[in-house]
Amino acid sequence: MSVLFFDIGATLADVTFEDDGSLSFHPRPRVIEVLDSFASVRKGIISNPGAGDAERARAEAALDAAFESRFPDAGLRHWGAKSSRGIFDGAVGSAGEAPDDCVFVGEDPEERAVARTAGLRTAAHPVFARAAIEGRTVFWTRIGLPDGRGPAELDAVANTSEIVPVHVASDRLVLAMATGLGVSALEQAGFTTDVRGPVEETVAFLLRDDRPVAAPAAFAAGPAEDRAAVEAGMRASAAFAFVAGELAPSGTAVVSLGPAPGGVYIAAAADAPVEGVHVPGAQPGHTERLLPDPALLSRPGEAQAAGFVAGFAPAMPSAQTVEAVRAAVTPAVTRAYVSRVSGAEPLVEGAPLTVRSRDAASGDNPLVVDALARRLRALGLTVRLGRFTWRGHRIANVEAEHHVEGSDGAVLITAHLDSTAEQGEFADADGLPRRYDPAVDPAPGADDDGSGVAAVLASAECLASIVAAGRTPTHTVRFVLFNAEEQGLVGSKVYARAAASAGESIVGVFQMDMIAGHQNGVRTMEIHAGSAVPGPVGEASDVLGDCLERATSAVSSGLTLDRLSGADDPAAGRSDHASFHERGWAAVAVCENFFDGSGPATGTRQYHRPGDTLDDQDHDTEYATDIARGVTVAALTLAGL
Repeated sequence: MSVLFFDIGATLADVTFEDDGSLSFHPRPRVIEVLDSFASVRKGIISNPGAGDAERARAEAALDAAFESRFPDAGLRHWGAKSSRGIFDGAVGSAGEAPDDCVFVGEDPEERAVARTAGLRTAAHPVFARAAIEGRTVFWTRIGLPDGRGPAELDAVANTSEIVPVHVASDRLVLAMATGLGVSALEQAGFTTDVRGPVEETVAFLLRDDRPVAAPAAFAAGPAEDRAAVEAGMRASAAFAFVAGELAPSGTAVVSLGPAPGGVYIAAAADAPVEGVHVPGAQPGHTERLLPDPALLSRPGEAQAAGFVAGFAPAMPSAQTVEAVRAAVTPAVTRAYVSRVSGAEPLVEGAPLTVRSRDAASGDNPLVVDALARRLRALGLTVRLGRFTWRGHRIANVEAEHHVEGSDGAVLITAHLDSTAEQGEFADADGLPRRYDPAVDPAPGADDDGSGVAAVLASAECLASIVAAGRTPTHTVRFVLFNAEEQGLVGSKVYARAAASAGESIVGVFQMDMIAGHQNGVRTMEIHAGSAVPGPVGEASDVLGDCLERATSAVSSGLTLDRLSGADDPAAGRSDHASFHERGWAAVAVCENFFDGSGPATGTRQYHRPGDTLDDQDHDTEYATDIARGVTVAALTLAGL
C-alpha cells in the first residue's frame, strides 16, 4: 500500500516565524482538499525545521495546529535536511514498504531528485500525489484561451482537475503543470493545449531576450498579429539556442517550453545555473523563476485595484509628513545603513562581523536577515520572517508591520536584501578565469540593493518618529525586504503567493531597487508603473505613480522624474513589484536611471560586480536620499498621514 510523505514549507503550507518566536503554518490552496481525499492512505512528513529539538518541537506543534488530525502517525514524521538520501531512506524504513510504494511530495526539484535516488516516487505538488501513486506523468503544458474564455473560467476547470498554473503570460496563454487527465479536462472545456516535456525534477523559467528581431519581409504586409507571432517564435528560438549553448559545457540539458512574453519558457534540471546565463544586451531582471500555484489565475488583488482607481481621491502630502520625512530620512542615516549591509562598517555596531556578501548562497545572508529583523523590531514594529528554501539554502524574507486596527489594507515599502557579483571577473589560484563563487567571492551590493534596504529602514525610522509624536496612519504600513531577488524574484514571489493565499488586502507596493547609482551629473528617478498583466492592475499602478510624482516634487528638488507605464515599460516583470502585479495588486518600482532605453543609462557602472561599494565613484548617498524621501512621503500619504 502506498505511503505519502509531504514536505511542509511552500508545499503544504506557507511558513511564518512570528515576532514572539513562535512558528505557524498556513495551508496552501487545495492542500486540505487533497489531504482529505487520501483519508485512508498513510501520510507522513519529511521536512527541515532547523537544527535542534526545540525547532522540531515547534514544527510538530505547528503541524498539528494547522492540519489537526491529518498526520496522526508520529512514526512517519521525519525532521532534518533533505540534501542527502539518508532522511528518505529513514522514511521508507518507517513506512515498512518498498521504496517504490512511497511518494515524496515537494515543490523543491532538488529535494525531489534526492528522493529519487532513494527509490521514492515524487510529485511536484500535492495535486499530483495521486498521479505519482498511479505512475502517471505530469507535463509542462501551454494552455490557450480562445476568444470569449477568460482566466476565471480556466481557473474553475484547473481547480477541479490535475492542473497547477505556473505563469499567466496573458489572457490568451497560461503555462501550467498538468497530467493527461488534466489535459483532457481542459480540452473538454474548450481550451487548447500544447503538451511539452515531463516535469519530473525540473523547474521552469521565463528567460527574456532583449535583442531586436524582425519578421521576414513576406510578413510585412500581413496582419500585425501574424507578424508578432512570427517574431515571438524567432525570439524564443534565439533565446533558447543561446541558453542551451551556454549550459551545454556543464552537461545540463534544457527543454524549450515555447515562446514567452519577451523571450522563451524553459525547463531545466534542478541544479542548472540558469540565473547565471546572460543573453547579450539583456536588461536587468531578464530571468524569472516560475513557482506553481493553484490560485495564480484568481488574481485576488484585481477587485481591490479596480476599487482603488474608482475611489481614489488625490491628496497632496501634508506639511507635517514632509517635515518628518526630511528630518528622519537623511544622507547620514542612509549612508550608515548602506555601510552596515555592504561591509564598509560592522553589520551591528560594536560587533566584529563585517558583511562580505548578501548573496542568497552566502553564509552572511542569514546573519544580515537577523540583524535587519532586530533593527526593525527595535523601532517598535511587529517583525515576521517568511522562511523558504532556495537551492538547499534556508533563507527568509523580513516583514515589519505597524498594524492599524480596522485598516482595510496595507501599504508596502519594499526592497530586496540579497546581492550578487556574478558579472565580476574572478581568477583561480593559477590566474585563470573562473566563475563567480558566492561562497567565497565578495558581493557588497551597496547600490543593488543596499541603497533600497537603507531607504526602507530609514522609512521605518520615520514612521516610528511620527507615531511617537502622536500621529497614526489609517492604513497598516509594512516594510518588507525580499530575499533571493537575484535568483529570479524568488523571495517576492514566495511572499506575494502567501499573501494572496491568506486573503490579505494590499493597497499598494512601493519597491526600491537601486537608487544610489549616479554619474555625469544626471539625477533621474525612474518610476515604473508598467505591468505585463492585463486588467486594472496597470491603471491602479499608474495611480501609485501619480502619488509618487506629487510626493517627490513636494519633498525632493533637483530630480528629473521619468515616468514609465504600460506593457512596454522596460522594467515590467523585472523587479519585485512584478510579483504583486501577478496577483492583481497595484505596485511601482523606483530606481536610478538604469532601465529607460531612450538614452544612455547613468546609473552605476558596477552593476553585479564586486566594485558595487559605498565608496564607488558612482555611489551618491544624497541622490539615494532624495529618492527615498519621495517614496516615503508617497507611501505615508497613501497610508493616511
